[in-house]
Amino acid sequence: MRKPNIAILGATGVVGREITKIVDELKIDFNEIKFLSSAKSAGSKIEFQGKEYTVEEAKPESFEGINIVLASAGGSTSQKFAPEIVKRGGVLIDNSSAFRMDPDVPLVIAYVNDEDLKKHKGIIANPNCSTSQLMLVLKPLHEKAKIKRLIVSTYQAVSGAGLAAINELTENTKATLAGENFENKCFKKPISFNVIPQIDVFCENGYTKEEMKVVKETKKILHLAEDLPISCTAARVPVYNGHSEAVDIEFEEEISPDEVRDIMKKSFGIEVIDNPENFEYPTTRDASGVDPVFVGRIRKNLAFKNGISLWCVADNLRIGAALNTVRLCKKVIEMELY
Repeated sequence: MRKPNIAILGATGVVGREITKIVDELKIDFNEIKFLSSAKSAGSKIEFQGKEYTVEEAKPESFEGINIVLASAGGSTSQKFAPEIVKRGGVLIDNSSAFRMDPDVPLVIAYVNDEDLKKHKGIIANPNCSTSQLMLVLKPLHEKAKIKRLIVSTYQAVSGAGLAAINELTENTKATLAGENFENKCFKKPISFNVIPQIDVFCENGYTKEEMKVVKETKKILHLAEDLPISCTAARVPVYNGHSEAVDIEFEEEISPDEVRDIMKKSFGIEVIDNPENFEYPTTRDASGVDPVFVGRIRKNLAFKNGISLWCVADNLRIGAALNTVRLCKKVIEMELY
């Protein structure tokens, strides 16, 4: 198996740095690697596997001879460089929302819908962070009992909005504790000691773009019918890292909480913490810095026939972004799709 030449686009960002770390952790076998960024960050240094690399400004010619590009540089950057990568024979694994709903671009969670990778035409989309952790939970349950209806409520960490949002939570909290005024810039409302029921802009139907991403991406990844009812409410919470989700599922077939626990325990990428009598259930602190999606509070849903309610938590910078990007890279290499 030939070793690919890899580029990390957006290498100096929060997710880009996480991608770099996970490339090493997953032991991606590459020939050469380069780190690309905007002109503003070009020239900075990155230590990787005992060697110092200089970050280069991303230009069309930067992708000459590159087989796989792992991108987390924003939608406009991905749209700008995607044609340049593809025409040079490279495969773009993109972490932005630019191509997720393009019918010609596979939207893939590793170990959930790997077969869709074979359909790629040079671009592979990585799903939204809140969708990513949810799919590892839903796929094995859907295979067992068929999803009929789905309601998801997300409680999302500020790291999902980038480094500036992380800093805003810190500074806003300090100001609040000191009784000082604070001008919030990243969020529409103060984030300290608050819950904001808005992530991204509002659509005509009253849902936000973030909420509609969960609806649309879930249907695309799991190949669900377009008319299958899915609803989502997404809120930003004053947590640095780790997205939490309350998930209510109605199934076509009967399934018990014990069956769900058993399926989850046997599923890839899932760790079950579900002993509420002893106050054992997943929190964002359990998930930060590690790979599993943690599942707990598994119980019969009282509003749905054949319904199950559960709680899931994951590190949004890893499974929600960087980890799946690198897992997809590993799959593309193993399946020789570059």
